[in-house]
Amino acid sequence: MVEPGGAKRQSRRVRRCLVFLGTHTPRLDDKGRFFLPAKFRDELDGGLVITRGQDRCLAIYPTATFVEMTQEIAKGAVSVKKVRDYQRMLAAGASDTAPDKQGRVMIPPMLRRYAGLDKDIVVVGAITRVEVWDAAEWERYSAEQESVFAEMNEEVFADS
Repeated sequence: MVEPGGAKRQSRRVRRCLVFLGTHTPRLDDKGRFFLPAKFRDELDGGLVITRGQDRCLAIYPTATFVEMTQEIAKGAVSVKKVRDYQRMLAAGASDTAPDKQGRVMIPPMLRRYAGLDKDIVVVGAITRVEVWDAAEWERYSAEQESVFAEMNEEVFADS
């Protein structure tokens, strides 16, 4: 179970607005572990949650961020099917852990299957979270999105 304040130590960075940036290409070892990029370790060394992300990738959140997110999700009315479905899928696919002393993170087999992860992976900073993608799938997704990236600005920031 993930609880508020459950992290080993909470760095000053966790209390600020985190921004995860960049693209990294570690490899999964035979046990399903990968080296977390060094620039993400301080924010995630106190604990993290790995869960299903949209688009068949995995999402990694600092534990405190995940707890805040789930507190908002828990406000949804369980009488609404979409709320129940979302809560189930998020929680059932979630795994709380922490990087080991070498900075490795183990991805549970169920989540590796969900995201189609084998050896070659891509770890992407996605502002509020870290995403883990199969390398070939990331290449396909990235190429597809590149052509419409400029057009997204109008939709994402329509009210600005």
